[in-house]
Amino acid sequence: MPSRPEVLIAGGGLGGLTAALALLRRGHPVKVLEQASELREVGAGIQLSANANRVLFSLGLEDALRAAANPAAGKRIRLWNTGQTWLLFDLGSESVARYGFPYFTIYRADLHRILADAVLALDPQAIVLGARVADVDENDGRVGVTLADGRRQDADLLVGADGVHSAVRTRLFGADQPRFSGQLAWRGVIPAERLPAHLREPLAYNWVGPGAHVIHYPLRRGELVNFVGILERDDWQVESWTEAGSVEECSRDFAGWHEDVQTLIHALETPFKWALMLREPLPQWSRGRITLLGDACHPTLPMLASGAAMAIEDGLVLARSLEAHADVPTALQRYQEARVARTARVVHGSAENARRFHNPALAHAEGAAAYVEREWHEARVRERYEWLFTYAADEVPV
Repeated sequence: MPSRPEVLIAGGGLGGLTAALALLRRGHPVKVLEQASELREVGAGIQLSANANRVLFSLGLEDALRAAANPAAGKRIRLWNTGQTWLLFDLGSESVARYGFPYFTIYRADLHRILADAVLALDPQAIVLGARVADVDENDGRVGVTLADGRRQDADLLVGADGVHSAVRTRLFGADQPRFSGQLAWRGVIPAERLPAHLREPLAYNWVGPGAHVIHYPLRRGELVNFVGILERDDWQVESWTEAGSVEECSRDFAGWHEDVQTLIHALETPFKWALMLREPLPQWSRGRITLLGDACHPTLPMLASGAAMAIEDGLVLARSLEAHADVPTALQRYQEARVARTARVVHGSAENARRFHNPALAHAEGAAAYVEREWHEARVRERYEWLFTYAADEVPV
């Protein structure tokens, strides 16, 4: 076996590309098997907290991120009907002072491009397109992958970074059992010039109300604004990021909400809707020379804004573990042990936030003020987020 094991990665999303970059920088031969015919990501925004940027900066991406992302000055809570505003926490310089790294909001497609460019700069042949995994086998210390078109790839190990519908996870542990959460999410990206100045501020806003919440924040140096609206609704159970709805339907779902929310909705070109499904995080990710990463093993609701960050952390910890242990199965087991408790905590914390954001106490301004001041008191906020932002994926024991 070579001094640096060869690695196949099923899936060219954010987690798979982060893992590929971290592995290539450590001298591993890597092939990313991406089923799409071209490298692209869906149009949506994501939040990159200090713990995620710690990883990305360590991989040499600081300059590219600063050129593409928005530094978030802070987060604010607003009440669904009156627009009353509370400080959630300041970010910006405080994130750097407290956690050593900034807090960014970024267009998902921009981060995907940055990662792909960095991977291809190290190895122009590292990403194989049109490569959908159909079967996996393990023999004589090697892992073989059969693609849907009959091609074969083999390596010393395989990483399943192929998302919530992971073929690698199904091959290892059988089909998953998702449960509908009872919530539907709307999302869209708005050209900033369509919005008044106060809806283009460099802040992340979280509107909370009984049975629903709305999040918006700027992207791409303020050229775009990301919109996400999540509500309790049980008549739509399609788990797809590309299913289009209508502005009129989205507006009806938030009838009675503040005019700022309706302004955001009516500035959308095409709002997309998807059902939020619940899956328990897997207690076991690795078997032999095969392991999982990101949504393939710990898919989460978006209420802690940490799904992408967890996949990014996974990628670096995996590469570090393979560097630390010559025996591949041991390395994969240690990677799993380093990550499983943290990612499970994120999954469960996100579900708790969903209940917090949608509490019936938010129905009326009088009760809402007391509820917000209690639930988003500085000490409570620190308790919910400090462990998340202080994590150092480049230092955790493997």
